[in-house]
Amino acid sequence: MIKYLTIFIAIITIALIAKEKKVKQNKNLTDFEKKVVFEKATERPFSGKYNSFYDDGVYKCKVCGNPLYKSTNKFNSHSGWPSFDDAIKGAVKEIPDKDGHRVEIVCAKCGAHLGHIFKGEKFTEKNTRHCVNSVSLDFTPEKKAIIPKKEATAYFAGGCFWGVEYHFEKLKGVISATNGYMGGNTDEPSYKQVCYENTGHLEVVEIKYNPRVVSYETLVKLFFEIHDPTQANGQGPDIGEQYKSAIFYNTEEEKEIVSKLIKILKDKNYDIVTKVIKADTPFWEAEDYHQNYYEKHNKKPYCHAYVKRF
Repeated sequence: MIKYLTIFIAIITIALIAKEKKVKQNKNLTDFEKKVVFEKATERPFSGKYNSFYDDGVYKCKVCGNPLYKSTNKFNSHSGWPSFDDAIKGAVKEIPDKDGHRVEIVCAKCGAHLGHIFKGEKFTEKNTRHCVNSVSLDFTPEKKAIIPKKEATAYFAGGCFWGVEYHFEKLKGVISATNGYMGGNTDEPSYKQVCYENTGHLEVVEIKYNPRVVSYETLVKLFFEIHDPTQANGQGPDIGEQYKSAIFYNTEEEKEIVSKLIKILKDKNYDIVTKVIKADTPFWEAEDYHQNYYEKHNKKPYCHAYVKRF
């Protein structure tokens, strides 16, 4: 008897603690917020405070404070509600509606109603839209904004460096494009050595750019759109090892961006052969007569043309 009484008291205690916790969670919610998060109501479209809000930070559950979405995943779907194409891993739970037509999303930690999830609308590359009520969310801004430095460097090999240089120099935010050699084992190589000796070097363009104006991702996208990244033996009529397609990355973040874009292209049925190589060998500047070649000769590239792929 004492045993069962002890179990009963324990159950009552747990229930009271849970109730107290719920009261604490609810005490700052308005009646309408409670109606949305606990009774699954929906706010009117275009009425929520976060519908047209795009500050940097994290969106958290209004009830329990669980981080749900990053601002980098927010986009404008013109639907009237905050839209995200992804959630923080494990933060959101999907529950099919009883009518079988829609899928509800709730906070995985406390079960608070957030909204619904829709797939196949093609708003973003992830092809997913988390349609969330503003009143289900709280927003925490980034404590310290990271201001990009004014100059960074990127390295691209896409066939004859004259054409790669030509296209990158026209991109806003690019400070300079310098033709040279990289990836091999010969110091201070000449053009003749790279072409006729086994130096291992590729024709590479060193891009100096302002990250406050143009992102690394934009540079990589342009690279994939100004040459043929599916040609394995060179580029256009220029055949040879030195003309192969490659990206030399400086950081793991750059590598991730390149890998992401290559996956997107492969999903579009492009057979990408571009090599992704750590930039751990020196860049050797090419001879002066190779710099600004098309500008000096008032010509346009013969084997590089812009083709939209993204």
